[in-house]
Amino acid sequence: MLVVDNASSSPALHNVLQRYPHARALYLSENLGYAAGCNAGTRATSGECILLLNPDVEVLPGAFTVLLRTLRVASHIGIVAPVLLNVDRSIQSTGYRFPGITNVLCDLFPVPARLAASRWNGRVDRGDGVSPYTVDYPLGAAMLVARTALEAVGPLDETYGMYCEEIDWAKRFAANGYTQLIAPAARVVHLAGQSTGQRPLEMTAALWNSRALYYERWGSSAQRKVIGPLVARHFRRRAARADPRSAAVYAALATRFASLGSGKHR
Repeated sequence: MLVVDNASSSPALHNVLQRYPHARALYLSENLGYAAGCNAGTRATSGECILLLNPDVEVLPGAFTVLLRTLRVASHIGIVAPVLLNVDRSIQSTGYRFPGITNVLCDLFPVPARLAASRWNGRVDRGDGVSPYTVDYPLGAAMLVARTALEAVGPLDETYGMYCEEIDWAKRFAANGYTQLIAPAARVVHLAGQSTGQRPLEMTAALWNSRALYYERWGSSAQRKVIGPLVARHFRRRAARADPRSAAVYAALATRFASLGSGKHR
């Protein structure tokens, strides 16, 4: 087990190393984001597969065995992920289809819970709850990745910073012929938003800038023409009602998405 420390000041890693003497630590001099930490850890290991985990997860008994067994079924399987659970053990994430216009509509406008949890919003049918099933991408909190596939596809893109890097990665895995699976018999508890929720404005900027980058790279012309003006209008309206600091952030997001819609994105 390798724990990557993204230049934190917390004593948590020292406690982990004392409790688990077989664990190793990799200390980074600065925090360059989740993708950079994962990439550094991957370079420092040599196993046939890599289990990437957020710091806020609990791997339930038997999960790793299920993930590994599933990954080894066929050489075209690139990523296998578990079902993610909330602290109360309710379902949090079971994989997704690649995002598009309808996902953005669900983010920006109130929709019925049933619609938000449907295929219309990129959600995936869990099947029988036991057999692995294909998804476009899993949430990046827990992923088992075949090293041969990773070497063919390349590392996580560190320019995303915090969000959407796993979606971009899954796009590249798919483009190289690899399949992504959810193994529902593997369960991992994810304390989603425990740290990011403390800085909502910064996280809003990080999320939507990452989404803009994703659509700049992977969005169709039709998606960019619809999503760009739609999101730009949303953030202009928020900027008009916000305090000066928030308004500056929202205005910058509006400008970026307006560029996306006009075809002048970076």
